[in-house]
Amino acid sequence: MPKAERKVMVKLDLNNPVFQENLLTLQKPERLAAFDTLNKLRQMTWNQLYRDHGLKWEKITSIKPPSGIPAIYSLRITQVRRATAYRDGDFIRLLTIAHDHDSTYAKK
Repeated sequence: MPKAERKVMVKLDLNNPVFQENLLTLQKPERLAAFDTLNKLRQMTWNQLYRDHGLKWEKITSIKPPSGIPAIYSLRITQVRRATAYRDGDFIRLLTIAHDHDSTYAKK
């Protein structure tokens, strides 16, 4: 990985309506935990995100990504929930927050 790539900061894209609905309807403790995670993400480089053991950035192989998106990933957004996202340049485009861990990986 080139030196410049290690310093590229993660930029958040929270504009997906499904992600917004999932986030804003979480119970208050989980919503606050999700906001803490989002705040952590915006202070990280991509290299840090990939290596962070708490976030557990993982490629989802059981879901075929939409056209134009190379791969969908999951990451821990709260203690019990995972979000789905993909990388688009410097941006992490957040898609959903699953109701439970297993539903993150379910086939659609």
